[in-house]
Amino acid sequence: MSVLVIIPTYNESGSLPGIVQRLRSAVPDAHVLVADDNSPDGTGALADEMAAADDHIAVLHRPGKAGLGAAYLAGFAWGLSRGYDVLVEMDADGSHRPEDLPRLLSALDAGADVALGSRWVPGGSVVNWPTSRKVLSRGGSLYTRIALGIPTRDATGGFRAYRADVLRALELDTVTSNGYCFQIDLLWRALQRGFTVVEVPITFVEREIGSSKMHRGIVIEALTKVGEWGAIERTRQLRTGGRRLRQRWARA
Repeated sequence: MSVLVIIPTYNESGSLPGIVQRLRSAVPDAHVLVADDNSPDGTGALADEMAAADDHIAVLHRPGKAGLGAAYLAGFAWGLSRGYDVLVEMDADGSHRPEDLPRLLSALDAGADVALGSRWVPGGSVVNWPTSRKVLSRGGSLYTRIALGIPTRDATGGFRAYRADVLRALELDTVTSNGYCFQIDLLWRALQRGFTVVEVPITFVEREIGSSKMHRGIVIEALTKVGEWGAIERTRQLRTGGRRLRQRWARA
């Protein structure tokens, strides 16, 4: 399989070179696309230098900071138009260990449509996270499981490998969500369409360089949209159940 790893960046000049170097060692045949949102710290220029020295690295320069979801959508479009078989989401800050990527790809080789790096399944873990972040992440996944009725333990995880055919089926041009909500959105769409999602245990490591992009708005967006999707799904189920019941009465 031809593999493209998409790494969105905004002010990640301190961490990007090391992450890409580790990625190139872990999966030498994979290609890397740095999707930079016009970082004022020079991340984009640094990525250009890396690309000039390595034909497995490319850079997608975007006009400004538009959010994680928008960066991934642009990266997906870039990769799909070039015929990659597998597209991978991975953070630039070191929280997703490149050394775990071969196991995600192995899950696709074994038949999965989506391989999700999971912190909250047996064998998964987090390093250097405060209790508040653990509660937020676990709580978000629990809320999502209840609202949408899905089995996934780590619904907000952002270290993922998708088969290209899955992404083509998800109607990406209708996606408007960002942040945590973006990850839930794509997972929900994949499950609704019957694709097989496998959770692969990973070790998530809190960043050591730079600052987190997490903010209150990301959490509020996820809570609001997941609640809306859950309400729509429950309404659909009730209507489907009522229709089936009426059909049984008509046949009786």
